[in-house]
Amino acid sequence: MSDSPNTPEAPRPAATPGEPAPHASGEASEHAPGVSVRHSRSKGEPRFPDGPKPDPAGSHFERRIRSFQPRRSRVTAGQADALQRLWPKWGLDIDGRGVIDLEELFGNAHPVVLEIGFGMGEATAQMAAADLGTNVLAVDVHTPGQGNLLNLADQNGLPNVRVGNGDAIILLREMLAPDSLDGLRVYFPDPWPKKRHHKRRLIQPEFLSLAATRLKPGAIVHCATDWEPYAEQMLEVLTAHPDFENTQADGGFAPRPDYRPLTRFEGQGLDKGHVVNDLLFRRVQR
Repeated sequence: MSDSPNTPEAPRPAATPGEPAPHASGEASEHAPGVSVRHSRSKGEPRFPDGPKPDPAGSHFERRIRSFQPRRSRVTAGQADALQRLWPKWGLDIDGRGVIDLEELFGNAHPVVLEIGFGMGEATAQMAAADLGTNVLAVDVHTPGQGNLLNLADQNGLPNVRVGNGDAIILLREMLAPDSLDGLRVYFPDPWPKKRHHKRRLIQPEFLSLAATRLKPGAIVHCATDWEPYAEQMLEVLTAHPDFENTQADGGFAPRPDYRPLTRFEGQGLDKGHVVNDLLFRRVQR
């Protein structure tokens, strides 16, 4: 879920691997929590020695058209501290080298929902706090957002949040077992508004076919976007896909569920007259 404005000029970071921001620091002790940090690193020195890797899957998998826009941005001292302290405990680098035991990852057998793209993580943390009986595997490549969500999980005592770093496609294809997920959330993905970039949009038939293999029958796919043409495409491809059915009797968009918080930037968009559309589709038994 992204808490940055969803406009063509400022597309939000998506949930696939990005490059590390230059000069951002993993040393936070001498700075206030909200202060951005600059730190000179020698060539080859990892940005966060105990934190997320810049490109966890490396060159082990084929190159393909990706649904993300790598972003370079600064990490605050508080975010850097959270990455260093909490990544070994609650972080997951998506390297594609083995199937994850989700019960072991979370330490329980609660249902698991995958969230692809969470921005700064405020809404993710709110939903996790409101439903401690559901585990949330939240995936993004935006390093400041990863640190912020880890910090929120720590401050609010959320044992049901794990933060994944890397390509969500590799996670689904290589690292999750069939029928292992109880839900999928894709909130405000990069709309790729230019027609020549539409092939980069995440919600495509091929993605849905892959996701369907990892979702249990009855699992809910919940998408939301403030880009109306993308909303129409989402509705079209989800409706046409044989593995999913619309939860809305009229076959249209759904009202925003109470459990999905209204984010700061979403509220700003609504104030400007933007239309936000939610889609709720169910994985069918075949």
